[in-house]
Amino acid sequence: MMEKKIRLEVKGLTYSERPSGAYALLLEAIDDKIKIPIVIGAFEAQSIAIALDKMTKPPRPMTHDLFQSVLEKHHIKLEEVQIKDLQDGVFYASLIFKNEAGYQTIDSRPSDAIALALRSDCPIFTTREVLLKAGITSSINDPKLSVSPVDKAVQVKNLTDISAISKKNLEGILNKAILSEDYELAAQIRDELNKK
Repeated sequence: MMEKKIRLEVKGLTYSERPSGAYALLLEAIDDKIKIPIVIGAFEAQSIAIALDKMTKPPRPMTHDLFQSVLEKHHIKLEEVQIKDLQDGVFYASLIFKNEAGYQTIDSRPSDAIALALRSDCPIFTTREVLLKAGITSSINDPKLSVSPVDKAVQVKNLTDISAISKKNLEGILNKAILSEDYELAAQIRDELNKK
């Protein structure tokens, strides 16, 4: 069972134009506004975007829609999603289901779990430990952290080997990445800071 649960909400998706072409799913702790960026694939990002935009319905069910329909047909309710761990830059999640037999827990990728949570309208939780490992905050009111387009371009091009950058400099780049909403870069820097 998880330690004390902290409720998260989905704040949105960002796309990185850098060569990786990845998406960052941005979650935020409701109480203390700490953000957790999770890098996800294009298919999962599309599925989450469709679930966030309640008005959009694909002409045919997508995988997560199909899964949700099967759950409903068999009277199984997705009670909650838990983002339970972060190890070596990889997040781990669980789906908590309820049916007439009781509760069942199934491991899941966070992106799939969140795509289902949005369709089931169920809560998403994490722990203080995961927030400490994965959470990012920024001193928005600090005037030294304003980001110009030139700053953003320089930091993206020069970060081929972030392991060689000092912890203090990485923290500064992390704050700039957050302010410029480059959450994929912020996630990479966060993971590197956790190694130092």
